[in-house]
Amino acid sequence: MDSFFNAIRSTGLRRSPRRLLGGVLGGLAERLNVDVMFVRIVFIVLCFLPGPAVLAYVIAWALLPDPNGAIILERLVGGGGRRAVRGPGDGPMG
Repeated sequence: MDSFFNAIRSTGLRRSPRRLLGGVLGGLAERLNVDVMFVRIVFIVLCFLPGPAVLAYVIAWALLPDPNGAIILERLVGGGGRRAVRGPGDGPMG
């Protein structure tokens, strides 16, 4: 299981500290080198179209590492992985 989470970390895609909810869209904007507002607007539009946009967001939130490399799903399944020092705003909705 560690190799799965390490492969996710190696993509370079991370949740961003510039967040409104989970930092997924901010991390995607940083990786694509575009304005975060553009990514947020595209996501909102996708939410109104048929498809699993919100489900995809929740899955990305659980799988993408935070800036410290900690992955929420890895902690939930009890993986050894990197443990981040928790700070303000690091909760599930922070």
